Amino acid sequence: MAFNAEMATKAYIDGLGEEALAQAAAYTAGNHWLMLWSLGVTVLSTWLILRSGILTTLVGKLSGKGLFNRAFRVSAAFIVLSSIVELPWTIYTSWYRQTQYDMTTQPLGDFLGQAGLSLALSAVIMGVLLALFYVLVNRVGKLWWAWFGGVTASVITLMMILGPTLIQPLFNEYTAVPEGEVKEAIEALAMEANIPTERIFMYDGSRQSNNFTANVAGIGSSARIAISDVAMNQADLDEVKAVTGHEIGHYVSGHIWWIVLLLSAQIVVAFLLADKLFAPVARWFSADEDIRNPASIPVLILLVGVLMTFFAPINNTLSRMNETDADRYSLETVNLPDGMASALVKTAEYRNPRPGTLQEVLFYTHPSAEGRVRMAMEWKAEQLENESP
Repeated sequence: MAFNAEMATKAYIDGLGEEALAQAAAYTAGNHWLMLWSLGVTVLSTWLILRSGILTTLVGKLSGKGLFNRAFRVSAAFIVLSSIVELPWTIYTSWYRQTQYDMTTQPLGDFLGQAGLSLALSAVIMGVLLALFYVLVNRVGKLWWAWFGGVTASVITLMMILGPTLIQPLFNEYTAVPEGEVKEAIEALAMEANIPTERIFMYDGSRQSNNFTANVAGIGSSARIAISDVAMNQADLDEVKAVTGHEIGHYVSGHIWWIVLLLSAQIVVAFLLADKLFAPVARWFSADEDIRNPASIPVLILLVGVLMTFFAPINNTLSRMNETDADRYSLETVNLPDGMASALVKTAEYRNPRPGTLQEVLFYTHPSAEGRVRMAMEWKAEQLENESP
């Protein structure tokens, strides 16, 4: 009997069981609704801070300071204030809900500690970036959006370079893969792709999440492949090899550069639109309509955030294309379609494997697990057909 790719795909996905499939669908749909509710929370937070007059008072007290100094302090203060106002919502969406669906076992104290560290970094980085914005907007006038878009794109690139070596180690421990057949197999795949073996790490992803995952981070000399200890502990050798092959596919194809280019272009467009929309939106919030006033920074951040949200389907489409390309690389170089399929099934716990077409287009950064398993099974069918006499 000939191998049937469609039946094999169905068997893999159905093997999760009806209860697990229903939970995955509920969790995923809930996440998509939370995106909408989070936008409402951000609008409310912005309104509360503007109405409080705290930033206006702070600008007045700092009137004797230089523009950069004043803008940095006000911007950093807003980042901290908004995080405090939105803290209950953050705890619910990013910790409590994850515990309800068994997506994490991280203690609340550790979650809050890491959130505080992330907030401190954001306040400094965003404070500097926004201070640069106010310097530019006061010096270059109407073309500020082009200049600042370029500055922001440069900062994104810098953060991608520094992230793996300076920032990510603050939140997780990155170590070499333990000695054994798994390490030997991974290093063999890396050497075939001309990737230095010292750029492959295991990290304690279980600290934050129970999800089966791996990733590529960094640009140029800082680029590396990292596999969560969850994946290492739950996967068999074929699954580890297939997943590593997928991540190597991202690495050798330079997918991260496409993301940098797309985000940079979108940021420039978002700032251009924000320039046009700033006055009416500030008026709606009863804020100062002068974009050069640091007290109105919440309006600018809200506008850019909303505009970037509308770009999400475009970003998701590029991401799905990159993921498909990385899957293809793994199948062609590692040739373990069943290892790929069984590994993908383990991601279905936190991403509905059978979404609707519109749901996938709008929200999914990865192709559906069912679609990816089907691709692996079709590859297997093709190889079996080629081997047949």
